[in-house]
Amino acid sequence: MKASQFVIAFITLALAIPFGDAYDPSPLQDFCVAIDKLDNGVFVNGKFCKDPKQVKAEDFFFSGLNIAGNTDNDVKSNVTTVNVENLPGLNTMGISLVRIDYAPYGQNPPHTHPRGTEILVLVEGTLYVGFVSSNQDKNRLFTKILHPGDVFVFPIGMIHFQVNIGKTPAVAFAGLSSQNAGVITIANTTFGSTPPINPEFLAQAFQLDAHIAFQLDAHIVKDLQAKFA
Repeated sequence: MKASQFVIAFITLALAIPFGDAYDPSPLQDFCVAIDKLDNGVFVNGKFCKDPKQVKAEDFFFSGLNIAGNTDNDVKSNVTTVNVENLPGLNTMGISLVRIDYAPYGQNPPHTHPRGTEILVLVEGTLYVGFVSSNQDKNRLFTKILHPGDVFVFPIGMIHFQVNIGKTPAVAFAGLSSQNAGVITIANTTFGSTPPINPEFLAQAFQLDAHIAFQLDAHIVKDLQAKFA
């Protein structure tokens, strides 16, 4: 990938910093490198902190975002995440980063990030992106078609998506305003929960008249649950 594309990608991360300062708790120390267990440290933002005297440059380093993700899957996309789980130095910093690869006509299906706003920049291909506002705002759909160099913001908690509408692969980078923004994929959580949600409840939730062909709709829900189990 061209060097200029990485410049754009890291500008995306820089732009995400103000959001991070506004959402995750502000750190009261230079850094709090995450460790899995307490060794003369303290517990901050869900992680124990390494003794500052033992912190190394490697704690703030991640390599591999130049490598395309495997898009050979049902949705034809791949998200490579850089957050506190694989970059310990991000602990308490309030930011994280992802690379998203899309095969032709692949998509990042409708999902939410419960703990972070996302700012995305497209570096290759053409994407159709959008988000849906809350019930309070009448569930309005906001969409754009993005070309390389275009940027789009997905507000925290809003259901959003990206679809590659081109015949060639697409690549995007996104910054998120949390060290671990989380992800809730709508189809997976609705139809793939453990244990599964009662299919008759879901059948009623997804239709206007719950009494019309109720059992037939319940069978459809069961089929969907089997796919996402």
